[in-house]
Amino acid sequence: MAFPSENPKFKLSYFNVKALAEPIRLLFAYGGVDYEDIRVSQEEWAVLKPTMPMGQMPVLEVDGQRVHQSVSMARYVAKRVNLSGANDWENLLIDTAVDTVNDFRAKIATVQYEPDEAVKEKKRVTLNAETIPFYLTKLDAIAKENNGHLALGKLTWADFYLTGIIDYLNYMVKFDLLAAYPNLKAVVENVNALDAVKAWVAKRPVTDL
Repeated sequence: MAFPSENPKFKLSYFNVKALAEPIRLLFAYGGVDYEDIRVSQEEWAVLKPTMPMGQMPVLEVDGQRVHQSVSMARYVAKRVNLSGANDWENLLIDTAVDTVNDFRAKIATVQYEPDEAVKEKKRVTLNAETIPFYLTKLDAIAKENNGHLALGKLTWADFYLTGIIDYLNYMVKFDLLAAYPNLKAVVENVNALDAVKAWVAKRPVTDL
């Protein structure tokens, strides 16, 4: 595999939703990075799926070389747009925040995509009564300690990760997760207040998740 050029050409392939690709799109927008935003239909996906690295999306193409894993992609783009840490310790703190949010996403997704409706409803009770309050209380305390950010007391790609997937999380649980958590709400508001992000939000396709 060849090493990409200093200024590579990027293509990001995903469905026509925000969900797992939106943190990456927000980071591209913040950095003013040109990329091809490929929105794949369900019909197209049936043909494309066998050709993808792990049969899943999003997939990022960098100078023709394709990689998978959305969090790893976001981390890579974050480094390019100067939203990562200044050293290994700072990067660990950012990664810890991102991985915690991603764990939270996985807990919600496990319930959302449970095929047995009876089991799903039982799991949803525990999710709403225990899992969601646990994670959001912990994360809100972190955001409070960091002045409206998830790490280092300043803007990092961890903030973009939460902002990018919050609509997807809200869609899955069917309510506003951050309504009672002002510090986490501030994290999202701080990112959405950035001019580059506002410009992206104004032009991106309108989707529910």
